[in-house]
Amino acid sequence: MANHKSCEKRARQTKVRTERNRFYKTRIKNVIKDVTSAIESADKTKAVEAMKTANKYLHHCVSKGILKKGNAARKVSRLQTKVNAI
Repeated sequence: MANHKSCEKRARQTKVRTERNRFYKTRIKNVIKDVTSAIESADKTKAVEAMKTANKYLHHCVSKGILKKGNAARKVSRLQTKVNAI
């Protein structure tokens, strides 16, 4: 347990950030899962719509500092390649 005022504050901040990051990371996984399920069902229109949502959300997470720019770009690129292959 924290004994100093600054350590107590850091512990509180870490707790808040952990919850926030967990929300974003879970949403990222769900958005990617939506795209992959649309790809597996071979539904081009559904896959394109899911891809638009995923692209927007992944880059939103970059602006929030949840993902790094290259990480989001790599995820989008790989998903887009699969969508284009349908």
